[in-house]
Amino acid sequence: MKIMVLGYGCSNCEKMVELAKKTVSELGIDAKIEKVTDIKEIMKYTMSTPWLVVNGKLKHSGKPLPISTRSKN
Repeated sequence: MKIMVLGYGCSNCEKMVELAKKTVSELGIDAKIEKVTDIKEIMKYTMSTPWLVVNGKLKHSGKPLPISTRSKN
């Protein structure tokens, strides 16, 4: 699985990266997390950030996912 967090380095982008890493670790998912800051690459998807892209498909945009949306099991 390939997970990309697209963002320019703002605090919300950094939070999204950390949340993605934590979630992948907690769930034991075999995934590569890539932080994309290159404006040309980001513009292929959007102008607003952060975006979470999994296997080439948009899964979330805007502020980082709230912790309450994740399973606590």
